[in-house]
Amino acid sequence: MLDTLVSSKTKIKLLVKFFLNASNTSYLRNLETEFSESTNSIRIELNKFEDAGLLISHSQRNKKIFKANTNHPLFPEINSLVRKYIGIDKIIDSIISKLGIPDEVWLIGKFANGMSSDTIEIMIIGKVNKNYLDELSEKVEKNINKKLKTILLDSPIENPYIKNNEPCLLLWSKP
Repeated sequence: MLDTLVSSKTKIKLLVKFFLNASNTSYLRNLETEFSESTNSIRIELNKFEDAGLLISHSQRNKKIFKANTNHPLFPEINSLVRKYIGIDKIIDSIISKLGIPDEVWLIGKFANGMSSDTIEIMIIGKVNKNYLDELSEKVEKNINKKLKTILLDSPIENPYIKNNEPCLLLWSKP
């Protein structure tokens, strides 16, 4: 869906990097390595996003560090579009509506770090039916054309990603 609206693969990678998880930061050389693209094409797109106010930056030593501007009026809409592009919205809707109500649902792995992947990794905290989750995962995978890997934890206290300060993004929590 997003790739039909945005023809530049570099733009899509930047949107996923910065707008899926607003806490992600990066600099040009790091993005070059991560995306396996030329610095020039990445620099051009970063400058366009920054000129539009969608990204903000600051200097750290000799690096210009970029981050999503969460105060921009379009941030919520872009975040929603990126989530739909990845398929996270379908995953969450399926998990919540079919498995009862878990305590928390987290995005972990590459996507939490803003990197593209063929596998979406989700951590579910709370009591859910594991067998039904496996069955549901197969259906969701077909729907979003990506592998789905789920990790189940009983308690939020067990969350190893927060303990180890690894990238993770809270997608849903019990009201």
